[in-house]
Amino acid sequence: MQLSSAVEQFLEYLEIEKNSSKLTIRNYRHYLNRFMQFGVSQSPPLSETEKISSDTVRAYRLFLTRLSDQKNMTLKRITQNYHLIALRALLRYLIRRDNNTLNPEKVDLGKAESRSLKFLDIEQVTRLLNMPEISTPQGLRDKAILELLFSTGLRVSELTKLNRDSINLERREFGVIGKGGRTRVVFVSDSAAIWLERYIKERKDDYMPLFIRYAGKKADPGRTGESFRLTVRTVQRIVEKYVKKARLPIKITPHGLRHTFATDLLSSGADLRAIQEMLGHKNISTTQIYTHVTNPQLKEIHRKFHHKA
Repeated sequence: MQLSSAVEQFLEYLEIEKNSSKLTIRNYRHYLNRFMQFGVSQSPPLSETEKISSDTVRAYRLFLTRLSDQKNMTLKRITQNYHLIALRALLRYLIRRDNNTLNPEKVDLGKAESRSLKFLDIEQVTRLLNMPEISTPQGLRDKAILELLFSTGLRVSELTKLNRDSINLERREFGVIGKGGRTRVVFVSDSAAIWLERYIKERKDDYMPLFIRYAGKKADPGRTGESFRLTVRTVQRIVEKYVKKARLPIKITPHGLRHTFATDLLSSGADLRAIQEMLGHKNISTTQIYTHVTNPQLKEIHRKFHHKA
């Protein structure tokens, strides 16, 4: 099969059968386009999926390692792995459809650099949550956003998709469809529920999105107000604004508040499986990264026995 045709069929499969998000499809397209770019550079050019071999993968990994931009910046190891994961997914798709190509198990990932997780302690969280000026509509909205992020551990993309009728403030819970189309129940703290209710009551519109913008171009919002919905980038800027205002020593993003939510639960003794469910992780191994960050039992042992001699 022609490599270009295989990539297009795979992307259509992601869209139609896997119901993958537009962002996921865009990323896979980017990574696989780079593989095709690599294929064109080979001698002879790699144009058929049957010609993909272990030697091809080895050469591709070298290609990714040496790839640099105009500023002579090379790809991080984790980014290189994303390219290889996309290739492995393509090969898996082809084999399931009885195409003769390389076994995806032969595409090994490089050992990625360990990444330190950034999260806040409770005193820092309190400082951050108190930064918005709640006397203004924007400030009240921002207060509700910060409270909800810390209360639920939502991904920022999940937060921006919320509608006003998504959340049951009486039950303090609601459902979300997260990464990979997985559904889960999210629980809202009393504090977050109070600020959400106050924010919604102060709204003078009937627009559908839960969080809307107050600045920028005043385009026709339409009946639903969809054009006023906050974007992921806007929420990131909002969090960044208050992190700077609070003069926190850590550069925290919305995902950092998700880390903070998880580490706070783990530090308080919550079960790892429960945290996995609340975060919407497919595999427990993803949640286990937090055990490297905070373990109250190990901390107590260290305090009790270290340097006693």
